[in-house]
Amino acid sequence: MIKKIMPWTVFAALFLFIIFGFAFKGKMNSYLSGQMKNNITPELNMLGNAYIDSAFNYTKSGLAYKITFLEIGAKGCSACKRMEAVMDDISNKFPDKVNVVFFNILKPESQNLMKYFGVTAIPTQIFLNNEGKEIFRHTGFFSTNEVTKNLIIYGVK
Repeated sequence: MIKKIMPWTVFAALFLFIIFGFAFKGKMNSYLSGQMKNNITPELNMLGNAYIDSAFNYTKSGLAYKITFLEIGAKGCSACKRMEAVMDDISNKFPDKVNVVFFNILKPESQNLMKYFGVTAIPTQIFLNNEGKEIFRHTGFFSTNEVTKNLIIYGVK
């Protein structure tokens, strides 16, 4: 009797675990991202702040961009591949207002930035304001329409 029930019990438990994972993936991702940010070294935090300030603080540099759209992903990821078209669309729609930047996490130079931002899943999209401060984050595929709606919310017209 136990041999008949055990596989179904294991199957049901795994099924519930998967459902639970999908239902709470946003909260789990936020929690893990926060933990990752909290565990970076002070040196990495200082380097990250300096890089973001020098590259994406347009109030200091005098560039006209209102938002930086960071796409953090990998070249082999299917959702990241679909985001390439979105990045092109946004870059063409808002050439003088949105700076679209892609970071490939498979490259060693992107690893520290991934840790700095606490990226735990790809693709992740991060919007920075014109001072280089994070104002929005999304994980997963993000359509051109949804990106555009959010850019408008944050002042890009």
